[in-house]
Amino acid sequence: MTGPPVVESEGRDILSVEGLSLSFGGLAALADVDLSVRQGSITGIIGPNGAGKTSLLNCISGFYRPQRGRVTFDGEDVTRVAPDRRAALGIGRTFQNVALFEGMSVLDNVKLGAHARLRSGILSTMAFTPGARREELQLREQVENEVFDFLEIEHLRNRTVGSLAYGLQKRVDLARALAMRPRILLLDEPVAGMNEEETEDMARFILDVQEERGVTIVLIEHDMGVVMDLCDRIAVLSFGERIAAGTPDEIRRDPEVIRAYLGEEAA
Repeated sequence: MTGPPVVESEGRDILSVEGLSLSFGGLAALADVDLSVRQGSITGIIGPNGAGKTSLLNCISGFYRPQRGRVTFDGEDVTRVAPDRRAALGIGRTFQNVALFEGMSVLDNVKLGAHARLRSGILSTMAFTPGARREELQLREQVENEVFDFLEIEHLRNRTVGSLAYGLQKRVDLARALAMRPRILLLDEPVAGMNEEETEDMARFILDVQEERGVTIVLIEHDMGVVMDLCDRIAVLSFGERIAAGTPDEIRRDPEVIRAYLGEEAA
């Protein structure tokens, strides 16, 4: 569990979404969506509210099961794989609405993120056998030495999450995702609701996660400044369909994107 993260070689697609379709009743949330994510990149997903962005992340992480299409992670078809198994494979996730246990400490919340990677079975963990005890101590050491220092939240380790400001809760949510040592990290509106200083801090942490830890990142975000500054490539959704994909400069100049989302003034 300890030691620096393994930085994988760039130049290949680590995640591929092909023809993904998802409907709720008669409403199509996604319609034949394709997406490829290059290893080591930061890929942004943008679009108006209701465009299907979070539904796409939910299909990738396993919370939703699409009616059609395929999700491939590192060459393995994971379309029908359970969410906990995807987490064990290295697909990490944060949420638009912070999904933390408010009555628990920051340390305990972050430790929960690594449980998908623990080898001890549920009986060993409940009995707190010597093996489970050793693994728990290793996990605590990893969280304290790697994740807390990395995100500058060591001073908050014993605070209850509910007592923290919203921006710090979002940072704890990111810390929990990093504790599982993901190979790809799905971020759902990581700077939503933050002030300018908090946004700058979170953007810096996201870049550090990619550059220093070698984690591939897919992010949904409405802050176009953050998207254009951070992302290598951007995919645009509108009414469940992918209407464009390309570099930030290409997306900024795309007439269909301007009409559907960015607006003439942004162009």
